[in-house]
Amino acid sequence: MTLVENEKLEIAPDIAADIAKFRDVLEGFKKGEIEEDVFRVFRLTNGIYGQRQGEENQMVRVRVPYGQLSPAQLRMFARVVDEYSRGWGHITTRQNLQMHFVQLPKIPEVLELLGSVGLSSREACGDTVRNVQGCHLAGACPFEVIDISAWAKATDEHLLRNSIAQRLPRKFKINFSGCDTDCGQAMFNDAGVIAVNRKLDDGTYEQGFRVYVAGGLGANPHPALAFEEFTSKEELLPTIEAIVRVFEQTGNRANKLRARMKWVVDELGWEETQQRILKSRHLLLASSSWPGGIPEAVKQLGDAPAGTNPQITPTPVGQGVAVKLTGSSPYDRWEQANVVRGVANGTVSAYAWCRLGDVTSQQMRGLADIIEEFSLDARVSNRQNFILRDLKESDLPALFDRLVQLDMAQPGAELSRDVVSCPGADTCGLAITQSRGLAKAIGERLETEGLADVGGVRFNISGCTNSCGQHHTADIGFFGIERRSNKTAVPGYQMMIGGYVGEEKIHFGQKTIRVAAKYAPDAAVHVLRRFVDEKQAGESFRGWMDRSGGAKEIAVGLKEFSTIPTIEESPEFYVDFDETTPFKVEVGESECAT
Repeated sequence: MTLVENEKLEIAPDIAADIAKFRDVLEGFKKGEIEEDVFRVFRLTNGIYGQRQGEENQMVRVRVPYGQLSPAQLRMFARVVDEYSRGWGHITTRQNLQMHFVQLPKIPEVLELLGSVGLSSREACGDTVRNVQGCHLAGACPFEVIDISAWAKATDEHLLRNSIAQRLPRKFKINFSGCDTDCGQAMFNDAGVIAVNRKLDDGTYEQGFRVYVAGGLGANPHPALAFEEFTSKEELLPTIEAIVRVFEQTGNRANKLRARMKWVVDELGWEETQQRILKSRHLLLASSSWPGGIPEAVKQLGDAPAGTNPQITPTPVGQGVAVKLTGSSPYDRWEQANVVRGVANGTVSAYAWCRLGDVTSQQMRGLADIIEEFSLDARVSNRQNFILRDLKESDLPALFDRLVQLDMAQPGAELSRDVVSCPGADTCGLAITQSRGLAKAIGERLETEGLADVGGVRFNISGCTNSCGQHHTADIGFFGIERRSNKTAVPGYQMMIGGYVGEEKIHFGQKTIRVAAKYAPDAAVHVLRRFVDEKQAGESFRGWMDRSGGAKEIAVGLKEFSTIPTIEESPEFYVDFDETTPFKVEVGESECAT
């Protein structure tokens, strides 16, 4: 037990121990007993990330394993952002929740409040195994082979605070998908897991997994590689631990820029990396914490797939799904875009759309009420939305009305208006540009141009090359750069097209042109309108791009947006979105922790 504002809070012992240590180390840092670089590493490992505003302004990132949140957790997060932050939180592309402008001396209080509902920031940043992601539709998807929820939970529990994963060469990311649609995006993680079936000699099928290794985005994206054709359930956790151990032993500790798992493969070669993982897994039985067999979480929660209902046509899911809105009423449009059907028990799922991944405290409390009143399961997605599961068909009209009141009922799922962005230069010290400002500007232009309802096209934006906004995976992506005109800095973006993740494959977006930030919405509209006008029936964005000559050919039509007017002609080009002063690059010391 501990006290926050004269409250008695029940906190799990492991979380309480983390908070007590944070309080002690913070006190030692304030007294000058702990060096700044040591405190910084400690702070990051505990999910506390410095902001570009400096001083005592901190971002607090909270782990949300496989995206699942309870009403109590939502209400507590709402309270914390009201009392310690800006009144709203942010869903990340890795299913974390985070808040900004929390003052460093107040961090222990924030951690105590969050800990009282089972939320922790432990290992949400730093050189650790990060939040374990899982498909947001796991357990509610008609296409899944396995409900991976319990497997993601077991993996998170096994590796969190595990001694082998506390001081890794660099961050390590794990992701689960329940089928090859890969909504969880396993194909660009250090360890990505996709549930699969294999046919046995007697004609029956065995459920298991295909594990992918050494994927990554950033300035040098790498596709993940299949470790072996089939990994049994009993060997899944030993396989994941073996991958972590090989990374811990062979990752480049001398150069952070080449310290991810993808660089281990580049250095050792794929066959050597495979052999080391296999050898490590083979010998894990001797470990005092051998993780083999079916994990306890899976035994308790189960992993049976949702199955299909013969009376219900499954709603297509995944990147490239061509959602079509034929209804005229707001409810019809929301229902067509945001509702997923097809599971065996007849329940449905529905998205609550979060513009730019932001959720206000009022929206959090409203969602908590909805979850309780409708007896739902809720998760956050890697596209920064909520999905509400276990709904009955008869619940949908009432749910829609409630979401309208919360301003979360826009038909956003898998439509072009669902723009994803990292925080950018609003708070991140590494960002070059205001990516959130561009995301807002593109969204507004799509609305005015009548293109916001285009289905199957994803926009992703990052404020720098690090791809926290996952621009490499988008149909249309942007990352922030500096451009120059007459020796004057201009906020700009590299535009990319054709990114795709799914079906156990990944295509990284290809570069088109470099544009001034103010021209980026025009370039986005130009490409999207071409796609709408030229696509064939059922054609994906990537298919249209390839048929149209690829990124280089499409870039030819964008040349008008590559020039920059003089500052005398158009001074607004020299000021970034959401800013009032002339643009200049201000990149701080790296705390890249996404």
